[in-house]
Amino acid sequence: MKISVINGPNLNLTGTREPHIYGTESFDTWLTTMRQEHPDIEIMYFQSNVEGEIINALHEAAYAQNASGIVLNAGAYTHTSIAIADAVAAIQVPVIAVHMSNPLSREPERHTDLLLGKCLGVISGLGMKSYELAIRYFESYKG
Repeated sequence: MKISVINGPNLNLTGTREPHIYGTESFDTWLTTMRQEHPDIEIMYFQSNVEGEIINALHEAAYAQNASGIVLNAGAYTHTSIAIADAVAAIQVPVIAVHMSNPLSREPERHTDLLLGKCLGVISGLGMKSYELAIRYFESYKG
């Protein structure tokens, strides 16, 4: 099984960016742990601060890498990018959107989620555990 984790803007700073919201664990540390805990799953990873590169990564995961599922944290693009929402809708691979924080408990501009209805599900507010739960769900997903 292949799972692609795609992260959007500023998530390269996880571990140092606003630790009171995003925690102190780096994404690289989390990724190493997940790969060790799930040796039967190929966990592919991509991060970009650029909207078009995230769209390309979604296409790549779906068509070139043959991912079984995609875990997407589009960051702030969740609230603004019709193009990323369209890319999620266009691919046949199931996508679970994740958020480390709970957008509904934050600023009003974060309450809009353009990915809703395009994704299989959404997990938010559980820090890095949000990603882990998405991966665990895909382990048993029969689509």
